[in-house]
Amino acid sequence: MNSTSDNDYINFFAEVRERIRHSQYEALRAVNKELIKLYGDIGRMIVEKQEHLGWGKSVVVRLS
Repeated sequence: MNSTSDNDYINFFAEVRERIRHSQYEALRAVNKELIKLYGDIGRMIVEKQEHLGWGKSVVVRLS
């Protein structure tokens, strides 16, 4: 390989690596977003049960 080919390979490798890292980051963001929504929904569900059925704080302990 010549110098130009080496540089092309190095640049290509860097681009592939960056695309992989970007995709991994985006996947983590999507997972975190869904987990935050899930935890918020569970919190709302607990509060609703506490308000409508008179459940106490022990419901959180029992769920965990």
